Amino acid sequence: MDAIDQGILEILLGDGRATYAMIGRHVGLSVAATKRRVDRMIRDGVIRRFTVVVDPALLGWNLEAHLRVFTTGAVPFAIMRSDLEKVPEIVGAFTVAGPADAVLRVMAADLAHLERVISQVRGLPYVQQTDTTVLLSTLLYRPIGDVEQADVP
Repeated sequence: MDAIDQGILEILLGDGRATYAMIGRHVGLSVAATKRRVDRMIRDGVIRRFTVVVDPALLGWNLEAHLRVFTTGAVPFAIMRSDLEKVPEIVGAFTVAGPADAVLRVMAADLAHLERVISQVRGLPYVQQTDTTVLLSTLLYRPIGDVEQADVP
């Protein structure tokens, strides 16, 4: 990774739909050279995927809950991540220290919607039980930047 790669990533982090031409103009490369660098970063795992970030409130998802997940044993993180990624209402998932194995940040439209999401999570073969906390109001919120949490392995 050099300064040009960093510049490419800066553009893509701000706009994952930026064209190779737009990126190339920013970093001083041709379209072909830009594409080769992006392809290399994808191949090397620096760029893992391109995704869409939505505003849950604009979807009508104004109810937030934290769902503690207890599993039946050691579940490979890759399997758990793959299963959780299929549930769009799960906007964050974290491994944790303590009695639970993971904590999920869930957005839903209402309690019935939240209950469907909880049932979906409980239906995973390795989930033994869950414990849900519905968030009522925000006392303090300090965003980390444009992206709340980096996509960690």
